[in-house]
Amino acid sequence: MTEQAAPPAGTSPADIPAPAAAAPPILALQGAGYRYHRGGLALDDVSLSIAAGESVGLVGESGAGKTTALRLLLGLDAPSSGAVLFDGEPLNRRDTAQIRRFRSSVQAVFQDPYSSLDPRQRIDRIVSEPLRSLGIASGREAAEQAASALESVGLDADVLRRYPHEFSGGQRQRIAIARAVVCKPRLLLADEPVSALDMSTRIQVIDLLQGLRDRTGLALVMVSHDLGAVASLCERTVVLRGGRVVEAGPTPQLLHAPAEEYTRALIAAVPRLPR
Repeated sequence: MTEQAAPPAGTSPADIPAPAAAAPPILALQGAGYRYHRGGLALDDVSLSIAAGESVGLVGESGAGKTTALRLLLGLDAPSSGAVLFDGEPLNRRDTAQIRRFRSSVQAVFQDPYSSLDPRQRIDRIVSEPLRSLGIASGREAAEQAASALESVGLDADVLRRYPHEFSGGQRQRIAIARAVVCKPRLLLADEPVSALDMSTRIQVIDLLQGLRDRTGLALVMVSHDLGAVASLCERTVVLRGGRVVEAGPTPQLLHAPAEEYTRALIAAVPRLPR
């Protein structure tokens, strides 16, 4: 220890502050497995975590286990083995108070913007629904927060009185993102959020998600088969195959020096988004 690093004379160990404990990840899978009712194994001993402000890609071909992992992370299914942890505690779907905190902290955007919005509801009702269902806001306050969420995704508040069929696919996905972020979640789970869009709209939506992350510190999980799209948003990537993790690490490393042949095949098979 150098003189500069030494504690002041007369300082006892009890006087030296302990280093701050690292906050637990917002959400994690801990050795999670999932078996179908008929016994088939969809996920096997999968561990991954998402810290505050972090972006994680979850990639693999169809049948790799991405959707099953996402359903566990969303609390829609319970793991057959292992655990889902929320703020370091096992997620208990019967714990009403915990689930309410979980729902306000973790929101999702899905693949198909055409089926994810109720065609019978106006946009004001669609975007403000999480606020009402979680008891965060109602009435004029909910309407104002919905308008603010729409503005954050590049849409004017005058769309509030319109219906989903009046919008393009890219606009619908923006509305779905507004609904997901209206209650100011800490983590967004995005399931193939750009795969149903044309190339130019994909880039716009990816830029939108990146802007939201930069402005709000939102953590992100992007589930995709497309490593090119994941590379645009995620600093870390987990590769699934047959329900198991085959490779994980910093996204640039996976793209430029993948350790597994399966990852190399994914990179070769899917073109990257032009920037």
